[in-house]
Amino acid sequence: MTSLKKNIQTLREKKAKIEMGGGEAAIAKQEAKGKMTARQRILALMDKNSFKEYDLFVKHEVRDFGMDKKELAGDGVITGTGTIYGAPICIYAQDFTVEGGSLGLKHARKITKIMDHALKMKIPIIGINDSGGARIQEGVGALAGYGEIFYRNTIASGVIPQLSVILGPCAGGAVYSPALTDFVFVVDGISNMFITGPSVIKTVIGEEISMEDLGGARVHAEITGNAHFFARSEQECFDQIKKLITFIPWNNSTKATSVKPQKPTIKKSIEDIIPSNPKQPYDVRDVLRSIIDNSDFFEIQELFAANIVIGFGRMNGETVGFVANQPMVLAGVLDCDSSDKAARFIRYCDAFNIPIVTLEDMPGYLPGVDQEHAGVIRHGAKVLYAYSEATVPKITVILRKAYGGGYIAMNSRHLGADFVFALPSAEIAVMGPEGAANIIFRKEIMEAENPDEMRQLKVQEYIDKFANPYVAAANGFIDAVIEPKETRDLLLHTLEMSRTKDEIRPIKKHGIPPF
Repeated sequence: MTSLKKNIQTLREKKAKIEMGGGEAAIAKQEAKGKMTARQRILALMDKNSFKEYDLFVKHEVRDFGMDKKELAGDGVITGTGTIYGAPICIYAQDFTVEGGSLGLKHARKITKIMDHALKMKIPIIGINDSGGARIQEGVGALAGYGEIFYRNTIASGVIPQLSVILGPCAGGAVYSPALTDFVFVVDGISNMFITGPSVIKTVIGEEISMEDLGGARVHAEITGNAHFFARSEQECFDQIKKLITFIPWNNSTKATSVKPQKPTIKKSIEDIIPSNPKQPYDVRDVLRSIIDNSDFFEIQELFAANIVIGFGRMNGETVGFVANQPMVLAGVLDCDSSDKAARFIRYCDAFNIPIVTLEDMPGYLPGVDQEHAGVIRHGAKVLYAYSEATVPKITVILRKAYGGGYIAMNSRHLGADFVFALPSAEIAVMGPEGAANIIFRKEIMEAENPDEMRQLKVQEYIDKFANPYVAAANGFIDAVIEPKETRDLLLHTLEMSRTKDEIRPIKKHGIPPF
């Protein structure tokens, strides 16, 4: 055997050993939990034969606590590049079979190296988290590693898409990296995110709580809002990631890839979807599907703050971000959580050159002591800030109710909307007709022989004078009152007219949003 052939054989043997991660027993334990290995996850997500691995031979340098006897394959994390549907991607995956996927300084440096590469090449980065947390044996070195990751998450924010996939534990300081990224994916029964684990909680406050109840996938998808996508299996999660990649651009200096335009497949018209009774709810997602190409609406944070609906769709083959009030839940009001949800999505779309279409049907902000004490003023202001700050094309269609501060907040002309349309069913006013009539005509109603009859007359009078789209149209606050069947064509037209939009803002370091 020649020297070169011998060296090649040695290389293959070394690679094969490291690629086994923590060994057969550790891999079997991982699979027994219904989890793929780190390497299997990467290969399942990437295009076939596209993944190329780097830093396979990186080793930790810790000598204390018996660490000098542990080789730790790849130092517990796999990094590399590949493609998804041909789009270039940087990726890392923590390997739980190697020392529980714990993060040490070299482990972190592998991650930051691939993050730096993603930022330099201006391509998306995907991080698969499956780790027991900081490697205790490395002390402050592990903490330094986390800090260096957080810093890069922040610097890359708004420049390249950052996706976090939680496929195991993600505890303590580790959770802040996903929190700093654009989209977080979780899988039922597998994902766990929390600052303080169940054992610590029991020690400190004596409360017994399971990992799932503390920070399981459903908790973060429904309650905290930390997760944007919820899946029932790892493969479903990977399918969600692949679909998302088709909707978003590679970086903030490009636009999302165009596809062949298609007509909506849903046969229901907007007239059939929106009830004639303004008090009757309907599913706004049906309206979205009636106007979007192929009726393909890709919803984000579906289970969290369901009174607002956000997500991507295409119009004439181009990606558009949609924000819509959901009359099926709390009548579509804005509250603390829905304001946060909408504002963050608006800012993402603006950062990555994605036009925003808003469908409005809401009676205002949610009233009540709980909301006031939870800071609805501060949270609600985030929506105002996000819409006002955004310079991408912004189009609003008022479907029905648009009352009070809610009318202003949902991308009104006054916040810089480029086009505002209203259906004939739109009710634009300071408040609902019944409440307004009870205040304005209080004396006349109380003194009437039949107060109920007089109240109805005054409600109708208020509607005729104020709660309709024509008053706003007369003031130029609405560009057109349109028939429902015109909605898609007008959106297509105005999106095309807005393609070259260029809006100049005052020079400043950055604004100060109401975080």
